[in-house]
Amino acid sequence: MTTSARLSDAKRIVIKVGSSSITGANESNLDLIVNFVAQQTKSGKEVIVVSSGAIATAAPLIGLVVKSEDLATSQALASIGQARLMGRYERSLGRHELIPGQILLTVDNLDEEQPRMNASRALERLLEIGVVPIINENDSVATQEIRFGDNDRLASRVALLAEADLLILLSDVDSLYSRPPGEDGAERIEQVSQGDDLSHIQVSGTSTGYGTGGALTKLAAARYAADGGVGVILTATELVGELAAGNPNHTWFEPDIGAFG
Repeated sequence: MTTSARLSDAKRIVIKVGSSSITGANESNLDLIVNFVAQQTKSGKEVIVVSSGAIATAAPLIGLVVKSEDLATSQALASIGQARLMGRYERSLGRHELIPGQILLTVDNLDEEQPRMNASRALERLLEIGVVPIINENDSVATQEIRFGDNDRLASRVALLAEADLLILLSDVDSLYSRPPGEDGAERIEQVSQGDDLSHIQVSGTSTGYGTGGALTKLAAARYAADGGVGVILTATELVGELAAGNPNHTWFEPDIGAFG
């Protein structure tokens, strides 16, 4: 099946975008992502966005150029930046006559039954009334011990919670590679099927700047979602608009089709 066919067949899509993809020099990418969201929404699909970026948005306002390791500072930055980040989404979605609805989650919200059900109901209602849910980790109250730490993992859990048909993980690289891109011998992996042994793949566990993920977290999140029955596309942020046209530069993670059943 082609990428465009997979996208066409999906009725509910979760898109995950990281901090480095929509802040700083890449700030304009937010409009590209929103354009894609609007395109899919207007074709009758339900779209959920899991977006990092609150801390990275706030840091320059107080003169920080490197990521703070202090938890209280990170919590304060998240509080400042989340409002600005949602303002950016509101303005961008407004170009398409769409509005965002914010949901902030902590790890215990999805581990405990009642908060998980509450989050699910809120999500379903937002989609029902035509609002685009924008989900982020609630960094202003999360602690070092229980925080998700990267929104790749959060996105995979949201995809399962929402029983999505497709999870799109946006990255700074266009695919999963056998080793870090740029190294000699790095080969792009077009598809990961159920049961594939990926132990030979050499991936990085961290990223630069304000992002807390990396290739390792994206791989883990993609396999978690696929094992739960959600197909996953991993591609570069700047290529998101080309998915509907069948952009070949991505990795497809085949879902376990019996997982929801």
